[in-house]
Amino acid sequence: MARRCAFVGKSVMSGNNVSHANNRTRRRFLPNMQATALYSDALSKMVRLRLSTSAIRTIEHKGGLDSFLTGTANSKLGIEAIRIKRQIEKAKARQQTAA
Repeated sequence: MARRCAFVGKSVMSGNNVSHANNRTRRRFLPNMQATALYSDALSKMVRLRLSTSAIRTIEHKGGLDSFLTGTANSKLGIEAIRIKRQIEKAKARQQTAA
């Protein structure tokens, strides 16, 4: 499974472990990925995702999954996020025509 957040794009970074003697060895900095379920108002269901903790905080700050996805350009989202965004837009369109 990829260690990349589909919503904000956080991924693995590399750097050095530096000892007290200033010896340097390469290391990887992994993003804090969490399996979570977020509620979509438009879809009226929980959506299971694997997101970084910073993405979870950003989504909550923006007002939830629906408002975050509709307010973000597709060029800044991953494939899975774009798929969910399309589902939300279709559901909102259906709700508009039904009302």
